[in-house]
Amino acid sequence: MGQKGSKQNKEKKARIEQTLKEEQQVDTSNFKISNQELIFEKYGRIQQEYTLMNVPLGKGSYGEVRKGVHKKTGQQRAVKIIDKSQCKPEEQKQLIEEFNILKQLDHPNIIKVYEVFQDNKFLYIVTELCTGGELFDRIIEYKHFNEKEAADVMYQILNAINYLHKNKIVHRDLKPENLLLDSKNKDSILKLVDFGTSTVFDPSLKMSQKLGTPYYIAPEVLRHKYNEKCDVWSCGVIMYILLCGYPPFNAARDEDIMKKVEKGVFTFPKDDWKDITIEAQQMICKMLTMDPQKRYSAEEALQDPWIKKFRQQQQVDMPNLIRSLNNMKTFRAGKKLQEAVWMFIVNYLATKEEKNELLKTFQSLDTNGDGKLSREELINGYSKILTMENAIKEVDKIMKVIDKNDNGDIDYSEWVAATISREQLLSVQRLEMAFNIFDKDGSGSLQLSEFKEIFGGAGVSEDVWKAVIKEVDKNGDGEISYQEFKEMMLKYIKDEE
Repeated sequence: MGQKGSKQNKEKKARIEQTLKEEQQVDTSNFKISNQELIFEKYGRIQQEYTLMNVPLGKGSYGEVRKGVHKKTGQQRAVKIIDKSQCKPEEQKQLIEEFNILKQLDHPNIIKVYEVFQDNKFLYIVTELCTGGELFDRIIEYKHFNEKEAADVMYQILNAINYLHKNKIVHRDLKPENLLLDSKNKDSILKLVDFGTSTVFDPSLKMSQKLGTPYYIAPEVLRHKYNEKCDVWSCGVIMYILLCGYPPFNAARDEDIMKKVEKGVFTFPKDDWKDITIEAQQMICKMLTMDPQKRYSAEEALQDPWIKKFRQQQQVDMPNLIRSLNNMKTFRAGKKLQEAVWMFIVNYLATKEEKNELLKTFQSLDTNGDGKLSREELINGYSKILTMENAIKEVDKIMKVIDKNDNGDIDYSEWVAATISREQLLSVQRLEMAFNIFDKDGSGSLQLSEFKEIFGGAGVSEDVWKAVIKEVDKNGDGEISYQEFKEMMLKYIKDEE
């Protein structure tokens, strides 16, 4: 009896130990942090994390935009402050729709949203800061653009619109006031903003809501039956203005402007257009075609002979291309937490200068201008430094590691994360900065709750989080010290060598 009981106890103990062992083997394979999941929604006063400047950058009907300085990093951002009491329920719904659309987008010519705060009175949307003003102001300053300048501007606008349309999003209020310049430099990058009238569209259905601004609105929008090509019409109007300094449909009153738009008749007055090429006029006509079925798509406009002739082509800088593609080759899947922290540092602590250098190489590879790199485009890039057979093998291997959101393409943020210099970005200063951001309570170590607050958007269970942290937690105290954090991240540089 005693022996039997002893045997049963041993079997029971073995089963318990096996169960515990299985519970500890948490599957972390699906733990991923994508660009979309690095947008933080927080409840509480924004002043705990940002210092807001007193002078507004701009004002709207129910709020204003101020410059905000992140207290721990010194990073400058734009903060859109919305007074909830000034918003009707439908306007609040529109703002939520705008935020939901913006957080899906990952394109160098579309404003980047970082986080959203709210309290009982206000909603705060934190985005990248553009210091160059509106394209509208630059048009006023320049009077009109030469064809090379105009082609560069139009390429950026059409690039953003093509990306939106490929993702089934229509802007519906495209105008120079909604295009910001990221700096005051002559070659500054354009950023499309104000997605309050944007929506996700179904290609098989027509839209009917009348939205837009008189000078730029498409005639079919006035008839309440239109598709995403209404944005292309607006692009045609902007191009016309860039080249001559005034709109194609002009009048003193809004209703008179819209009557002219409805007819769709415009001209190229000789005095103002005699020095502008016929190719420019032909492209405008293809974007301002009354029948949307015959009108250019954004993708077709990007391939227009005028764009190809006058746009300053991003020449392939071979040293930069080789450096970027080699960085991409050595970018490998590390520890899950390591990858998540790396994405955070790239998105939040990399400077514009560091990213802009990579943008030129990205655009030289993005031959169809859709704002992402397909397998074929990457193979074309690698075939410049490898044989075709090796290029195909390398790209197939890379896609598995870098395509974090599994959409079959390399998005812009994924490209930056894979090609930026790890040694440059993982300086001691930036590692300390990232650690201090994560260390909310200032205890000098990172707990599970702090990681969940930062990366909560990943929607993973507590068990998975514990398993992910365990990969790095060398002394098994359930927390990550600065030394453990630093060693984890510096392994990226060692992997690169």
